[in-house]
Parts: sequence; structure tokens; C-alpha cells
Amino acid sequence: MARSTKSLDVDAEKGESQHVEIVPVEDGAGGRIQDAVFGELSENGPNYRNVGWVGTLVLMLKATIGLGVLAIPYSFQTVGLIPGIILLTFVIVIVTWSDVVVGTFKQNHPDVYSIPDIGRVLFGRAGEWFFTAAYVIYMIFSVSGGMVAVSTALNAVTVHAACTAIFVVVSAVIAVMFASIQTLGRIQFLGWFGIISILAGIMIVTVAVGIQDRPAEAPQVGPWDKDLKLFASPTFAQAMSTVAGFVYATCNPPTFIGFVSEMRDFRQYKKSMYCCQIFVWAFYITIGTVMYFYCGQYVAFPALGSAGVVVKRVAYGIALPGLLVTLIIYTHLPAKFIFVKLLRGSRHLNTNTPTHWVVWLACTLSTTVIAYIMGSAIPIFSSFVGLVGATFAPFMCMIPMGFMWLKDNYWASGAQRTTRVKLQAAWAALVTLMGIFLVVGGTYAAILDIRASTSKVKPWSCTDNSNSVPTA
Repeated sequence: MARSTKSLDVDAEKGESQHVEIVPVEDGAGGRIQDAVFGELSENGPNYRNVGWVGTLVLMLKATIGLGVLAIPYSFQTVGLIPGIILLTFVIVIVTWSDVVVGTFKQNHPDVYSIPDIGRVLFGRAGEWFFTAAYVIYMIFSVSGGMVAVSTALNAVTVHAACTAIFVVVSAVIAVMFASIQTLGRIQFLGWFGIISILAGIMIVTVAVGIQDRPAEAPQVGPWDKDLKLFASPTFAQAMSTVAGFVYATCNPPTFIGFVSEMRDFRQYKKSMYCCQIFVWAFYITIGTVMYFYCGQYVAFPALGSAGVVVKRVAYGIALPGLLVTLIIYTHLPAKFIFVKLLRGSRHLNTNTPTHWVVWLACTLSTTVIAYIMGSAIPIFSSFVGLVGATFAPFMCMIPMGFMWLKDNYWASGAQRTTRVKLQAAWAALVTLMGIFLVVGGTYAAILDIRASTSKVKPWSCTDNSNSVPTA
């Protein structure tokens, strides 16, 4: 048999990049590469380790940046511009530190693939089950929020040409179709379309409010007062709700752990991550500040409606592909988690067998169906998403990361407990405690919001939801 070779860059279990020659063997199975999560990878199955650092950066940006940025101007009105910028910056710093810990922990524990795996390493079987519940709930409701966001865009663009429930079904069908692509390496091309469209849609609204005489929500004749607030006096519940919203809009570690697991070279992770976080910080602060400056107290919630109906339709239309890609990514990741959980250690995980495809499609379909039911059946869904975000987001991007750092750097055998290490340990403990405080305070604020809600939207409603969108 003629011998041919194919080159593939892949990481060893310690995260070191190697150049591997894949040489076909007599049985036709091809050369094999061992991965700590996906097992033996060969030419006869999906290549889960095939995302470069640029592709990872695009996926990171798309998973992080969504319409949540359009809630930031309203948050600045609630807490004041200066405290708002400080709080948002502080939250992004914490999340970035958590992202660093995620990448390092993955290299130290190559068999880790998800937040539940991290729970197992930290707290054993009980920790795995607890974080499995938290991760699945958080991700499923993020998928539901994505469906509602897509239906909102379709309502805005078509001027509510069809029942909202139909638009939610359309978004669910598109999600399950594209989320069923097996690997992130094959999905990354969608990320380019997604990030360009979402940035363009947001920028259109930002420019529009700057060149218009006044925002759409302001009185259209006579004098009007922006009532810009450098400092405000929010209640405890309002402040906690704002911080929880910032955390929810920037919480990306549960997606980043999946991204790094499918990178060709783990060592490139931090380059992708830092580029992403710096851009997110600059973009969020710029958009939030500019839109708040031009709209003041009349900023819409979300801010996409601040420039009027026409601009709103154009912006939603351009941002629609970005919303769809976010939905696809958030559908793919929890489905992949369940898939790996069910088939880990089996040849069906990394080979295109009938069992492989049946289980994989069942995972994507079940994830989509459950998210669809949640998104359509809960009458006060946006408030419930706020509750889920406040209750579970800190468990995804703050609380376990403190324990992760302590396990590898402070509690590890032979750890050097220098003054610097002790200070870093104090920071890790502080992040964990802040996460716990946010769970308590954010949940309290979300419950008050639900109690105060006067929403009359019924399950599977046809009501036009284009004047409200969850910050997913």
C-alpha cells in the first residue's frame, strides 16, 4: 500500500505543542493521536483539536459580545457614569483573571473539559454533580435567551409580521441545524460573520444617536434634559442588579474552557484570551459611555431602540447573523458536554459510527428542545433569566476559579508560600467570597424584580417582544 503522510499540530497532555506525522496503517484506520478528553483522534473521525489562536479569538469574541452591551447605558443611568465604569472595569478584571486560571488549570489537568469536570477535580463526585446542575441550567437558559433575542430581531425587522412563537421555533430550528456541526474548528467560520454583524449593528445605533437631534424616547418637541449622572444613589437591590448584569454580560469562562479544549496549541490560549478581553473592555466602555452621553435618562432598554424605529430595524437586521451565531455556539457547547459525558472512553466519541451520530444529534436536539420550552413557556422569562444569571453566573466565572488557583498554587504539595503567593491566595479567596456575596445579593435583587414585574405575557405568546430583549 502506498504510504502517505499528513501533518497535524496537536498538544501533548501537558499542553506542549508537537508536530505529529499521521501515517496510514494496513487496516485503514490511519495514524492516531491521543487526547486526554477525546481519546484517540484519527483521520476516520472528527478532529476535535483543530482551532488556531485566531479562530479561538473569534469564537471568544462572539461568545462574549452580544446585545448585553446595550444594557450598559441604562446601568450607567442607574448607578452613575463614574461608578458604572469602575464597576464594569472591576468585573472584567475579575473575569479576565478567572479566564487565566481556566487556561492554566486546563494545562495542569488536561482531562478537564468543562466546569463540571473542574468541580470533580476540586470537590470529588459531589462537586461534579453540583456544578453539572449549575452549568446545565446556566447554559440552557443562555440558549433560551438566545432564542428570544433572535425572535426579537425577527419581530423588529419584519414589524411583527408573524406570531412571536413562530419566530422562536425558527430560531430553534436554525440552532439545532448548525450546532450539530461536530467540532468548533468547523464552526469557527461562522464566528467571523457573527462578530462582524453584531459589531456593525451596535455601531450603527451608536453613530445614529450621536448625529440625531435627540433620542427616540425623549420629547420630540421643546426642550429636554438628559439628566446625566456622574454619580447616582441606587438602592441596594438596584446596585446588586447592575453588578449581576455586568457579570452576566461578561461571564465567559464556561465557554472558554470548551474553546481551549479544542485548540491545536494550548499555549496560544492566553494570547487569544487577552486580545478578547482587552477589546471587550474597550468596546463596552466606549459604547456604554457614548450612548449614555447622547441619550441620558432617555436611553432605551435595551439601547437598540434609542435611535428610532427605522434605525432599530436596520440595526437588528444587520445584527441578526451575530445573534444566530451566539445561539449556535451556546447550543453546541452544552450538547458537546453531554455528548462527551456519555461517550467518554468509548471509540464512538472519536469515530464516525452510527452510535456516534445518533448520540450527538440526540444531544443537540434535546438541548434545543429543552431551551425552546423554557424560552416559550415561562411568562416572565426576562426576569427569570435575570434570576438564573444572578444565581448561577458567579458559579461559572468566579467562585470555582478561586479554589482552582488555591489547589494548584497554595494547597499543592511542595508549594512555595512566599509573601507574593500569599497575596495571590488572598485575592483568590476574595474573588470566591465576592462571588458568594453576589449570588446572595443578586438573587435577592432578581426576586424583587420578579415580584415587581407586571408582565402579562402568556406562554407561547404571539405578543411582539421587539421592545424588550434579554441581555444574553
